[in-house]
Amino acid sequence: MATRVGETIIECIKEAQFPGSNEDQHQALQTLVTITKISPQNRNLVAQINGAISSLLSLSKSHSPPQIQILALSVLFNLSLNPNLKHSLAQMDTIFHLNTLILSPNSIESGKLTASLLCSLAMLDKNKAKFGVAGTIQVLVKIISGPRTPAAHHLLSSLAELVQFHGNCTLAVRAGAVPVLIAVAESANGEGLSGTSLAALGLLARFEEGLNELRRIDGIVARIVGILKRGCMLSKEGACEILLRLFDESQECLRDALGLPEFSSALADVSVRGSGRAREKAGLLMQKIMDANVY
Repeated sequence: MATRVGETIIECIKEAQFPGSNEDQHQALQTLVTITKISPQNRNLVAQINGAISSLLSLSKSHSPPQIQILALSVLFNLSLNPNLKHSLAQMDTIFHLNTLILSPNSIESGKLTASLLCSLAMLDKNKAKFGVAGTIQVLVKIISGPRTPAAHHLLSSLAELVQFHGNCTLAVRAGAVPVLIAVAESANGEGLSGTSLAALGLLARFEEGLNELRRIDGIVARIVGILKRGCMLSKEGACEILLRLFDESQECLRDALGLPEFSSALADVSVRGSGRAREKAGLLMQKIMDANVY
């Protein structure tokens, strides 16, 4: 069985590289998508074939017919699910290519697949610095700041992954990520994205440059408390985390929160009805309020 699968993969790669017709190329790529979808072993077999990844990358470029590009991106995404392949897939040329596709996707589907591939590759710690060097942080902030796209969740998740590396955090702050992420978190039609935005903000706030940028935003405490009051559960967790960091840094921020009528009720609600993590964070906030002398 393994021999037969290997032979099929070799035939499909050859057909994708040197197709007899567009239909043959389409069928070969579709077979590769199916073969690599659930089998880590098959993904390794594809990656081991000389020239396979470079051919798939070439087919994923904008000059390819839309459906061919989508299939090639699908195979590459499937390959990226193997932890042992993430590092070899994230070559600088590949990252530059992904940046271009994110900025100018050929279709909704190709945009979503590119964002998914980027997010998958960004999960490997060894890859995070590469994306920073390649300018991906600035690309992500630019796209997230624009009109909402179907790939928005994957783009936000990619940014949240990448800013776990301190150098990328600095790049994100300088690119204007803090006000962009707050705007997404506050968006009335972006509840599903709010939690991921706040998770990324919480990561930025671990470092001095991110926390200072948060504090520079007018009415930041009131805005975060507003999210705490009306956001989804993941948003409430993120809002509690950011308030904790603001209160640790500044008594003034704590005083601002206590001056908001809705703060106590929102905190009490999370303490009773929140998730385990949200209740834990709310408890820490309450303890901080009891321990503080802000008057």
